[in-house]
Amino acid sequence: MSTLKVNNIQTAGGGSNSTPEQIEQGRAKVWIKMNGTGTIAINDSFGVSSIADNGTGFYTINFSTAFASTNYCPVTALASYLLADSDRRYPLHIDQVETGLCKVLQAEVANNSSANDGNFICVAIFGDQ
Repeated sequence: MSTLKVNNIQTAGGGSNSTPEQIEQGRAKVWIKMNGTGTIAINDSFGVSSIADNGTGFYTINFSTAFASTNYCPVTALASYLLADSDRRYPLHIDQVETGLCKVLQAEVANNSSANDGNFICVAIFGDQ
């Protein structure tokens, strides 16, 4: 296997200049789109080894490679769940961070609403591994 060493990376036209360090720090090390209803399933992911269902609205995302510390930055998207009469959207909250995993909770906690299983859950994580 060869190693390519460069100081800058640009498009063929000379635009979009980036250093390898900028690319390394700016890309998600882990991301996932998952279905959290019924038998939970990963729709697509990067850097995820497995997921776990910890009860209604609670999920664990296990990383393929652990982070260097718990100071990484998890970013969540709104999660949704389907009712017979509507498609509801509730915030996805970071519940716990560890170097090898992240736990999330889907609930509208501001209104003391109970947790709900989400059929569309997205998380991206940035940081040093």
